[in-house]
Amino acid sequence: WDETHFGKMGSYYINRTFFFDVHPPLGKMLIGLAGYLSGYDGTFPFQKPGDRYEQHNYMGMRGVRLYGMFCAFLGSCLVPFAYLTVLELSKSLPAALLTACILIFDTGCITLSQYILLDPILMFFLMGAVLSMVKCNSCANRPFSASWWFWLSLTGVNLAGAIGVKFVGLFVVLLVGLNTVYDLWDLLGNLSLSLVMFGKHLLARVLCLIVLPLALYTAMFAVHFTVLNKSGPGDGFFSSAFQSQLIGNNLHNVSVPE
Repeated sequence: WDETHFGKMGSYYINRTFFFDVHPPLGKMLIGLAGYLSGYDGTFPFQKPGDRYEQHNYMGMRGVRLYGMFCAFLGSCLVPFAYLTVLELSKSLPAALLTACILIFDTGCITLSQYILLDPILMFFLMGAVLSMVKCNSCANRPFSASWWFWLSLTGVNLAGAIGVKFVGLFVVLLVGLNTVYDLWDLLGNLSLSLVMFGKHLLARVLCLIVLPLALYTAMFAVHFTVLNKSGPGDGFFSSAFQSQLIGNNLHNVSVPE
């Protein structure tokens, strides 16, 4: 059912047709990009569930063929992500293998990952954020090292990705936020750590976990509004001044007073 929505929105990006949706744009932009790179021309109408794709090259968005695996590829990444997260937390190989097997044979995970949906993209960034957070915690004994900066920054990137696909990504932002507060509180109680060094820790987290995700989230919308420059079904949700910038709109290039 949802392929009729998100597949259609991927076509909108390929055709640069403006639309409005309740979710942030990253997931649909990535679906459109996967379709474009795998040869889909954005002409399938996506009118109702169950319509045959016929000659339309849709497989790149779903992700079955090697040259265009996208949703299925991101869904398959959940298995190593879960394995590495549990291995890092428990230091137990059997526990990590059991976790990976549970995901490999999970019917819901397999089903969600084989269609043109936002769910595998969202889960990829959610689990990526948790893995990055856990890896960063494991580098706590060598702060400001290259690996510490890498995992801290990657956590911020994954947070932006999660919230950029669906607003439910706020829950992993909350999880990372609570972990960061706990970490900073622990550092503040360390009497061998100077206030200057604590300030550096605080600044590093502000930069990587607040400033970086906000910058990336804003950049997603900048790309969204730059790509979608043609009139479409989303025009009516925006002001006349905005509609005057859309090619093909009745108000295109019309002077609209404030």
